[in-house]
Amino acid sequence: MAGIRKGEATSARMVEVMLGLIQSRGYAGTGINTVLEQSGVPKGSMYFHFPEGKEQLAEQAIARASEEFRALIAQTTASEPGPGRVIGRVLEVLSGLLVDGNYELGCPVSVVTLEMGAHSDRLRSACALAYESWIAPVADYLTDSGLAPGRARELAETVVSTVEGAMVVSRAMRDTQPMRSAAGVLGALLDEAVGAAGGQA
Repeated sequence: MAGIRKGEATSARMVEVMLGLIQSRGYAGTGINTVLEQSGVPKGSMYFHFPEGKEQLAEQAIARASEEFRALIAQTTASEPGPGRVIGRVLEVLSGLLVDGNYELGCPVSVVTLEMGAHSDRLRSACALAYESWIAPVADYLTDSGLAPGRARELAETVVSTVEGAMVVSRAMRDTQPMRSAAGVLGALLDEAVGAAGGQA
């Protein structure tokens, strides 16, 4: 059991390092040797833990990022009173991450999508699953708030797409103003939609 736990810790460390490197350097700019060096594991560990190579490691890094953002959505929808407050809080947290990372860390899902979406169906599919894992709970939340499922889905796709775009623009400008603008516009849009549907905004 100790060996299994140690192996899981090693692979988890490699995934975490890969995730950080994708955010700062991109997929193409991340070499396996750098992952191994920063993970503090021997070269043989790469194909022991990830026999399918770099794409498998990146796929798991994307899944990790997906889970972290999904957890943020779940936590925020449970604690904030109304969709406007929810989206405001999510963008506040993401803005803080941008500032803390000196605008050098982008969303790994958008980074990999732009770099590899046309070259690796495996990674494109992993990114599509990540986006869906964010859209679906937002849509469910909006449905629970009183919107028709089709309208909730449409708005959830708009929210995720706008947040991703705002992060890219904020990173380019080294300023979180685009994130604040997105929070204001999306918050008003969602509160209006829920209010018109008779829900609690």
